[in-house]
Amino acid sequence: MNLKVKILDRNVIKKSVKFIAGASTSLSAVLLFVDIPPNCKILAGLAFLCTLVLIHIATWLHANSLREISIEIEGSTVKITTGDIFKQNGLKAIAFNEYFDTQVDDIIISRTSLNGKFIEHELKESVENLDAYIASYLFDDRDVIETEVTRHKGKITRYRLGTTCVYGDFLLTAFARFDAKNQANLTMPEYLEFLINFWDKVNKVYAQKSVSTTIFGSGITRIKGHKTISDEDLLKIMLWTFRISEMRFKYPARLTIVIHESKIDQINLLDIASVKNGV
Repeated sequence: MNLKVKILDRNVIKKSVKFIAGASTSLSAVLLFVDIPPNCKILAGLAFLCTLVLIHIATWLHANSLREISIEIEGSTVKITTGDIFKQNGLKAIAFNEYFDTQVDDIIISRTSLNGKFIEHELKESVENLDAYIASYLFDDRDVIETEVTRHKGKITRYRLGTTCVYGDFLLTAFARFDAKNQANLTMPEYLEFLINFWDKVNKVYAQKSVSTTIFGSGITRIKGHKTISDEDLLKIMLWTFRISEMRFKYPARLTIVIHESKIDQINLLDIASVKNGV
């Protein structure tokens, strides 16, 4: 277990203080009816101090072992959990590039990316059928930015970031811009634009179903000028844009943000759970 939360983290201290207050109150109540022999008072005091230290250590270890939390954001339940997005119920968001390319060749789409895994392992029909479905999908007019784009590989219609296509139980969404070298990248303003557009699209199509996403930007997509941005920072940005959007899930529908097993030790879930609205 990676100790991502410091032992003197303010949220750990707050939680342990609550437990300690409860223990102190209980002890005070007991002492109203029980007298401690004078020769045992020092030993009892030391034992109580050790108990307080153990409570704090237990709270700290629990904070480091958190793998799932649920928070409320403007009346919507948001679950943040570790697992496999493909095993989640409801609609599952899959990030594509701005062309909705489907060519998995480790040049256009990496086989190890979520996009690549979806196409190679989760697609129940041919890639050609998926291409035809996307090409005939009724996108909003403003979602198509450019047609007949000159590219060496891939499709030639470019879509606005956040453009989303409902495909069975999946939400295929245009997330990453592609440069001339077919490298996925975004600026921070573009990342925010994507998220705001994405929540708006989800609000229109979710049909009171639960929606699951991963942390957008935690894969191979590069955010220009933010090389060191952490997955925890990206998660907080997602929650912030969700809060300011018009997207609201009506019970029992909820938003689930799925964190990969390899990433969970980098994210302080206690910090996110302790802040109002998650941000």
